Amino acid sequence: MIKTNLFFKRMLILALSAGALFSCATPDKIAYFQDTAGQDKTINLPQATIRLQPGDMISIVVNTKDAESASMLNLPYVAQRLGAASREGNYSNQQMSGYTLDPNGDIDFPIVGKINLKGLTRSEASAKVKKVLLDNHLVSDVFNPVVTVEFMNLGISIMGEVARPGHFALNKDNLNILDALSMAGDLTIYGNRENVRVIRTEGDVQKTYNVDLTSAESTLNSPVYYLKQDDIIYVEPNDVKMRQSTVNGNNVRSTAFWISLASLFATIISIITR
Repeated sequence: MIKTNLFFKRMLILALSAGALFSCATPDKIAYFQDTAGQDKTINLPQATIRLQPGDMISIVVNTKDAESASMLNLPYVAQRLGAASREGNYSNQQMSGYTLDPNGDIDFPIVGKINLKGLTRSEASAKVKKVLLDNHLVSDVFNPVVTVEFMNLGISIMGEVARPGHFALNKDNLNILDALSMAGDLTIYGNRENVRVIRTEGDVQKTYNVDLTSAESTLNSPVYYLKQDDIIYVEPNDVKMRQSTVNGNNVRSTAFWISLASLFATIISIITR
């Protein structure tokens, strides 16, 4: 009887230990940039700036002391439909008109006509529009003209194991993957930090890149460290989350299985003791 009780007690301890083992995420898979722990590390980052592509929508505002010229060159504000939200999420009854790059990368600018902006950064697009206006004598250097270009529909999508998945506007020229994940509230404890996927469309080709956030060198040297418009970030669940998502939660690796097994052993021990 004593040997039997000892056997079942050992089995109970084994079952509880196994349950604890399988129910916890491995600590060494949680921290970011583990290869920099306790040391300084320098990595040269590539220069990357968002460049305009066909289908992108931008606003172009010409500011000059010549009010008459400005009124001819700036698109009017348009009334938003009732109940529609603005880009910032606030409600407004007006919205700035924008230019959408056609398949060739051209926009149709007032008076001037076609201007090709494909492949240009915001600052390059501003400089080109200003030059066109000066060359056509539509503005004068005397009035200190300033051309401002802003993104209107450019954004990225973040899905999977993050605190706030969704679609986010690109608010600067060189948004990196760490900025983006911060916007989404960071990964949850169930996010797989070793295999974050970035899906990018380049022309007619869609490519998938894997980023290991536990490695600074891997992350910072990734071709998708700096994001582009329409990139999709997907954070897949780690092993713990996938085990919790089984159909009945009772497979051999699930916490529920080991708890049930421990309960069974406890019942048997109780019966034998009696």
